[in-house]
Amino acid sequence: MTDSRLAGSMSEELVAESDAPVTPDRIADDLRALGVETDDTLFVHSSLSALGWVPGRAQGAVEGLRRAVSEGTIVVPTHSTDLSDPSEWENPPVPEPWYGPIRAATPAYRPDATPTRGMGAIADCLRSYDDAVRSAHPLYSVAALGPDADRITNDHPLEDGMGPESPLATVRNLGGRVLMFGCDWGRNTSLHLAEQLADIDAGRVEAGAPITVDGRREWVTFTEPDYDDSDFAACGEAFVEARPEDTATGTVGNADAVLFDQPSLLEFATEWLEVNR
Repeated sequence: MTDSRLAGSMSEELVAESDAPVTPDRIADDLRALGVETDDTLFVHSSLSALGWVPGRAQGAVEGLRRAVSEGTIVVPTHSTDLSDPSEWENPPVPEPWYGPIRAATPAYRPDATPTRGMGAIADCLRSYDDAVRSAHPLYSVAALGPDADRITNDHPLEDGMGPESPLATVRNLGGRVLMFGCDWGRNTSLHLAEQLADIDAGRVEAGAPITVDGRREWVTFTEPDYDDSDFAACGEAFVEARPEDTATGTVGNADAVLFDQPSLLEFATEWLEVNR
């Protein structure tokens, strides 16, 4: 008799593509070989499926990260953009008559409960840990585990989701590094911070989201930068080529990985955007 629980929860393709289970210890070893330090402040963008077959799935990957950064702080993006104004939705759009009911009915953002959207299983798992701390922005929150978690997540203004007053900037101020594995430069939120540091006319747009105000759910509106990731791939590739001393490439499990200093990326990307955008 077969166990349908196993068949339903694990991908046959991942088994076929993996030479062995990608255990938490292997993930930690691969991260150390890449250059991750135990006391890093590490902002992680990730794809669970790219790692290979991981025992425990996302939890196993989080445990591997924690073993590698045992004395530092791990930060992940926990964006929840399905709480945004439905009039701005494109993937997929909804009919205009739905806008009002969605704005009226969507539950308020709750750092302890609101799921992520499009951030991957690892980020969504880490934000659920008992000792994780998540920032208050209803659309562009981050979650952190480690000694600097409170400092990174404490202040997150509505109108500065990924800008110079956001947790991304606190990671920069802490001399943090960024780890990407199994995902492309379009996922790198640090480049959105570079957009706002650069002397370019990015413009601002109106946004909205449901939050709790004085104990009651309210739909609030605010302005935010007109974010644009269309040239992030070109910017990231140029950075890796121009700053090899600040980057390391390798693999974590089966995933291609890159590790780099966030302040160095921001310095380079700010200038690159001013010239190329």
